[in-house]
Amino acid sequence: MSEDEEDWFERALRESDEEASAETESDADSDEAASEEAEEEPVDVPDIDDVGGFEDLGSGGGGGGADSESPFDQDFASAFESAPDISEGSGGESPFGGEGPDMGSGGPPGMGGESTSEPFADEDADFDSAIDRIDLGVEGLDNMILGGVPTRSLISVIGSAGTGKTTFGLQFLNEALSNGQRGVYLSLEETTDRIYDTAAEKGWPFREYADEGRLAVVHLDPVEMANSLSSIRSELPELIEEFGADRLVLDSVSLLEMMYDRASDRRSEVYQFSKALKDAGVTTLVVSEASSDSPYNSRYGIIEYLADAVFILQYVRASDFQETRLAVEIQKIRDANHSRETKPYEITDSGLSVYRQANIF
Repeated sequence: MSEDEEDWFERALRESDEEASAETESDADSDEAASEEAEEEPVDVPDIDDVGGFEDLGSGGGGGGADSESPFDQDFASAFESAPDISEGSGGESPFGGEGPDMGSGGPPGMGGESTSEPFADEDADFDSAIDRIDLGVEGLDNMILGGVPTRSLISVIGSAGTGKTTFGLQFLNEALSNGQRGVYLSLEETTDRIYDTAAEKGWPFREYADEGRLAVVHLDPVEMANSLSSIRSELPELIEEFGADRLVLDSVSLLEMMYDRASDRRSEVYQFSKALKDAGVTTLVVSEASSDSPYNSRYGIIEYLADAVFILQYVRASDFQETRLAVEIQKIRDANHSRETKPYEITDSGLSVYRQANIF
């Protein structure tokens, strides 16, 4: 580095130091001047008693000042002691109007007291609802639904082969027939005679119901149904109304879905068919095959979104593969409270029976 460059560098550093020093002294002078000015002109703080606008904060809203009691003078303990008890008065009357809740002597759950009730603790108790409800007719499963399934619902039963889907549908229909009501069974798989025989094995006299005019078992060929689905869909609500059916079973909706190659056509037709059944005002149960990928989805993943209630039937295998059990789960029921547990069931000589007090393994 040359002498001129070195002198320039040293000179620049020196000038920078001088400028920084000058700025520091200037800031110090400014702070000192501000301090002196503050001392010369003291702030006149008015007394709180002379300030208006706080009168309503005093006790009883009767004015402020040193003699008025502040609402914040009390500590939390005394505040709770003077607080009104919502359970006092006739019938536990609430200060907000109406009857207050009876929390029991032990207090609410989780607050040091004993809970007075548990979900589904008293499943046989009366359930008040403005919506008409029905039982499915499946022992144990009805107890997992508080109040029953709303009438005119579209119910879907999803399961793989051998899980008892058809038995579920027949049992659902028999519940209405045995109580003097009417039903329709639409089969895309089994013949009419086969349906009668299957029901007879469970002790359900479907032939007698048909002879009495309270049951209509209709076998529809899938190919013929595909060619005339539009007319069937338009005529079905009127036929159901004329017959006076209370319940209808379609076995199975999966065959109906398989008639269409395009996904958009499949969704549209299944939706229109489901809507026609709802418009007919009949409580409908549709049987659907489970997806090969998941037991919780139907084959095409459509009907569970259209249905008001979905029941899952599946196989459950232990880790040692020494035992296989059947299990039922309520996936959803609109406008109804229900258990979320997965419970074992068996297909017996009298139909499906759910063991709601037992666990899977």
